[in-house]
Amino acid sequence: MLFSSIPGLEETKVKLINAIQNDHLAHALLFHGKEGSPSLPLVLAMATYINCANPGADDACGKCPSCVKMGKLVHPDLNFAMPLPAAGKKDDEETTDLLSSWRNFVLKNPYGNLQDWNYHLAINKPLSITKGAAKQIVKTLSLKSFEGGYKMMLIWSPETMHVTAANALLKVLEEPPEKTLFLMITQQPESLLTTILSRTQKIHVRNFTDNEIQDYLVESGLATAVAAQQIAPLADGNMREAMLLSQNTEDKNTMIFRDWLRDCYSVKIQELVNFSEQITRFSKEGQRSLLLTGINVIRESLLNKAQLAELMRTTDEDREFIIKFSNSVLNEEKLTKIYTALNEAHYHIERNVNPKILFLDLGFNLARIIKAA
Repeated sequence: MLFSSIPGLEETKVKLINAIQNDHLAHALLFHGKEGSPSLPLVLAMATYINCANPGADDACGKCPSCVKMGKLVHPDLNFAMPLPAAGKKDDEETTDLLSSWRNFVLKNPYGNLQDWNYHLAINKPLSITKGAAKQIVKTLSLKSFEGGYKMMLIWSPETMHVTAANALLKVLEEPPEKTLFLMITQQPESLLTTILSRTQKIHVRNFTDNEIQDYLVESGLATAVAAQQIAPLADGNMREAMLLSQNTEDKNTMIFRDWLRDCYSVKIQELVNFSEQITRFSKEGQRSLLLTGINVIRESLLNKAQLAELMRTTDEDREFIIKFSNSVLNEEKLTKIYTALNEAHYHIERNVNPKILFLDLGFNLARIIKAA
């Protein structure tokens, strides 16, 4: 992973590179950001830069033996600790398989979350970093570097550590071996023990801007320019969400929501029933995408009502519909109720409710809101 492979966040990249070049890097760093932020990619890019044989002014070379091994996540001085299912004693072969599975997961899904990792393992068990794993971390760091550079321990989702595991790391965090780096990545820094937090330097990683998401989706071939424009505001800075939406979002989502809303307004019962049946043919991500489109339409409508057009994020084509929609019979109270109903439906879709029942009930609910005096 190179800094150049991460869209945007130039200010964070410069900060990290300057710290490395000036030897101001703390021995324990805690990268924290919301879901879909590039915390893990930034840590991997930084680790690549640190041990690169020919680093440039703003990135690793990407070609030296160290960079090649880092690109495959097989560098002997980069170690990993991540949440795993509780089990009995694991043999060496099982441990190797889990590490191989982790590498495969990160390379394919660097913006993934704990749920994605659980799904990747094809299990449905609680995941955690145990006291045994913490002891293994201490043991690993007691060994000398294989290639003479920094020995790094990347701990992903440290908030899943048992209290006993966290306590087992306190001494080595306080007094690490020479040329040792702890690189922790979390979405929930508030869940970590204060004794861990006090021993780390915090680096906040912001989410992506709409433009950064758009550029990445288009340049990566994940979406057309038009689709990327629609996806970016729906993802709201979350690259994981943007990539999921790019697999299921069509350019016609706003049109589909518009036509459905018109049926709700006209209380066309048969059309609402037909729509609830058609929606079952959408994938779960497609259903979520449509609801997110609706949520965005209502949000934009509220902004238009408040005469805050400078904050609107939709395309010109979609904005024409939104302006007409928000200037019709819908007042702010009705728009707020529709917004709440769509968010509740999105919540239930996430929890695998029957989509046919949900969308039919939602359609009738929206009709009641729109037609209310």
